[in-house]
Amino acid sequence: MKLPLTAGTHHIGLTVSKLEETASFFTELLGWHEVRRDPDYPAVFISDGNIMVSLWQINDPENAPPFDFKHKPGLHHVALKVENQQALTRIHQIISHAKDINIEFAPELLRHGPAMHMMCTEPSGLRVEFIWPGN
Repeated sequence: MKLPLTAGTHHIGLTVSKLEETASFFTELLGWHEVRRDPDYPAVFISDGNIMVSLWQINDPENAPPFDFKHKPGLHHVALKVENQQALTRIHQIISHAKDINIEFAPELLRHGPAMHMMCTEPSGLRVEFIWPGN
């Protein structure tokens, strides 16, 4: 068996159309912290303490095509692990009342369980899954 040449994820870079709104989705709703900003790009770097996400503002957000995971190659979704079923339920409660968040489906069993997950789109239209592995 060949050994992998990589060692996990350092960060994920996401191109977004609504930089501040997407940053707030992570920081205000999910409790992540802002690591730094690069106003020249512009970009906001955020972290939950385990992973860093780089949010990069596109040049022309008004004319950006909508995210289309069914018809063009690219990111299908980002899956973020939660510690327990209560955390998954709490996230659902919080984002249910948030502006510019579309819940694709509420917490439900993943296949036959015990894992559970839910899916939403954040303000820039990217799909975010929250998953509790059930163990």
